[in-house]
Amino acid sequence: MKMTFRWYGEGDSIPLSYIRQIPNMSGVVTAVYDVPVGQVWDESKIARLKSLCDGAGLQMEVIESVPVHEDIKLGKPTRDKLIENYAQTIRNLGKYGVKCICYNFMPVFDWLRTDLRHENADGSTSLCYCHEELLRLDPKNLHLPGWDESYTPAQLNGLLEEYKGVSHEQLFDNLVYFLNGIMPACDETGIDMAIHPDDPPWDMFGLPRIIVDENSYEKMFAAVPDKHNGITFCTGSLGAGRFNDLPAMAAKYARRIYFAHIRQLKYGDGKDFAEAGHLTEAGSLDIYAIVKSLVSSGFDGYVRPDHGRNIWGEDGKPGYGLYDRALGAAYLNGLFEAIEKDMRK
Repeated sequence: MKMTFRWYGEGDSIPLSYIRQIPNMSGVVTAVYDVPVGQVWDESKIARLKSLCDGAGLQMEVIESVPVHEDIKLGKPTRDKLIENYAQTIRNLGKYGVKCICYNFMPVFDWLRTDLRHENADGSTSLCYCHEELLRLDPKNLHLPGWDESYTPAQLNGLLEEYKGVSHEQLFDNLVYFLNGIMPACDETGIDMAIHPDDPPWDMFGLPRIIVDENSYEKMFAAVPDKHNGITFCTGSLGAGRFNDLPAMAAKYARRIYFAHIRQLKYGDGKDFAEAGHLTEAGSLDIYAIVKSLVSSGFDGYVRPDHGRNIWGEDGKPGYGLYDRALGAAYLNGLFEAIEKDMRK
């Protein structure tokens, strides 16, 4: 296991020197953020990131993410050129020691929450999802926390219109087409692609979700069996679907899980949830059982603490403050160490 930490580049409020001080922190998970989706990442930008990480004593082996253009998801005629660009970005990243790319295939929205600063009983704030509140929103006039500036209303409505009539099967076929197009670059560079599950794992605003459960993974691996086609095992995204048995899934797919996002949820009514501290007792997911399943089944990938709360007066980027994620890393380090030592007895 290699412990990592999400870092949003030079504009991140958390300096690399602070991340380096977290015990057992091997490297950061980052990306090039100023290249339009669909264009090739220039080597000079990748080299700049790599140099910054190296200078701080941190590895840059995981990229999250190289976004997939909507035209690829929609299966438009432009997709072949966009997939070619994506493959070239993979090759460029491979030159700088990248070993894993986390990506998603979610239409339009790569996550959905209804509150970015939900106040918890202990006074901390965290991301929160209320299903009824989401259902009350007008798809023609959406205002979503964290997404109001992602698209203009016209762009958003245009995308939603384009996805009308796109079935789950069509979207899945477009994922397979994409993967088949980039696997040669992955085979050439040794880079693993780790798909992130849909967040949350159910359809929204008529948009199909296709990476939501064990059946999704079985179908994907059957369609594209290449060893570089793998999983980002996000306990929060999968855990929002209470139908998912996370310890069992962790055990079954441990050797195809190249990246693990480990975070905690506290369930509310129905589909509602709020994000919580990483400790098992802090929420509804058995983090200990998940980690034990990963270790006992041969997981040897990258891990990062995910979606921390804002605590101790910190007013950081929602989900991505320093303090609670550092606490999460310490907790996860302890679980992995204890379980690994027990396994060697």
